[in-house]
Order: sequence, then C-alpha cells, then structure tokens
Amino acid sequence: MKRHLVTASIATLIATTPALAHYGMIIPNDPMISQEDGRSVDLTMSFSHPFELDGMTLGTPEAFAVTYGDETTDLLGELQEATVMGDQGYTLSYDLARPGTYIFTMEPKPFWEPAEDSFIIHYTKTYVTAFGDDEGWDTELGLKTEIVPLSKPFGLWEGNVFQGIVKLDGEAVPYAEVEVEFFNEDGDATVPDELMITQTVKADENGVFTYAAPSDGWWGFAALNTADYTLTEEGSGEEKAVELGAVIWVHFEEWTGQ
Repeated sequence: MKRHLVTASIATLIATTPALAHYGMIIPNDPMISQEDGRSVDLTMSFSHPFELDGMTLGTPEAFAVTYGDETTDLLGELQEATVMGDQGYTLSYDLARPGTYIFTMEPKPFWEPAEDSFIIHYTKTYVTAFGDDEGWDTELGLKTEIVPLSKPFGLWEGNVFQGIVKLDGEAVPYAEVEVEFFNEDGDATVPDELMITQTVKADENGVFTYAAPSDGWWGFAALNTADYTLTEEGSGEEKAVELGAVIWVHFEEWTGQ
C-alpha cells in the first residue's frame, strides 16, 4: 500500500489542531464480494473524522436502507450498536441474495455542532457489488442531496480519478464545494501539513467534480450545501442553519501491475 503523505504524526495532529471535516460513514468489509468471499457483507456505520480516527456519537439514524435494482429495503431495525473509533456507531451483516450492485444509504438525525453553530445532516451512501455483476453502479436514488457517480464507485485503481455529479433536490449544483478525506484505517498515513487532511475541490458549472486518489483504500467525498430551512437549537431556542452533506464512500485498489 503506497502512502504519499509524510511527517506529522496523527497523535500530534489530534492534540494540537481542532477537529476537521465530519463524515457520515458506511464502510463494508469488502466493496466487491466474490463467490469465494461468501454470501454476505459486513458493514460499519459511524459519524467520524476518518483521517484522525476520531469518532463522534451516531444516534439511531432516521433511516438506513439498501437499494437493489428498483427495490429499496428498510434495514433500520437490523442495526446493531457498536463502538466505532471510540464512540457510538452501528454494524450490520447483510445477506447478498443475488448478483448485482447493492447501495446502502443512511440518513442520520440532525447533529448539533456548536463549533460550526449549525446542525449537520449527512446523506451517506456506499456501493457494494456482488458475484461479478456491476449492473446498477450509476444508480441515482433521489435522496435530498447525493453524489451520483460518473465513475464506477468500486474497482478503481489508486491513481484513477473519481467523478460525480453533486445534486440537491434532484438538480445539479453548479460549483459545489466537495471535501475529500482518506479513511486512515490502520493509522499509518501522515501529512506534512494539517491543511492536507481534508482536501477540497469544486464542481464545474454542471455540478461535476473530479478527484484522483493518491493511495489505495477508502476515500470519502462530501458535497456540502446549506438547507433552505432551519432547526431549533434546544439550548438557546434559536433557529440555526442546517448543513446538508451528500456523502459517498469510494474504494480504490492497490495497483498490482508493472
């Protein structure tokens, strides 16, 4: 596994810098399940700072579901509470009955973030392909906000680009800002400057963005927009803004060629 990131330690970053980008996370044990892998996928859900491996409390989601073809199945009642990155999260083992692409989605309850003086709702999704059939990899779900993949969100080599369209209420968002962060799963990746933990790209006039991942592993893409409504913060009784995040997790494979 290549790591093109060096010098500053994770412990130092956590101790000396404020928390950076938040991400809703749905991470499967494998994004491409073959017959040899068995007939199920294990998922871990959290609300976290993925590079810093710093978890936050993920309460019971508003919704958790899987979409296969034209059918969406509610899985909320099947989630199992778990500790993820030191805080509350969930796990789920899901049986894969047929070949094809399964899209797992999570809508959390609004999360109040005092540091940003706003609520956060991340509509999160991850694509898993089963048994060699990738049909449905570009499916658009019609979420409140989502990133619709233009590149297959699995089966990518490190160094490949990932492209997606940022949508809000079904419409492309011109020049949307997209935050990109690596899930530092084994804690080995480091950065020369804290500004490189979360990278930022902007979509074009059609809402399309492009990013080339420098390393294999899981990369999170979060397109952030402000909702056209507010929510009441209980402590102050004041109306506060709501950050809507369209989050997609994409896996890049280690390049094994010459």
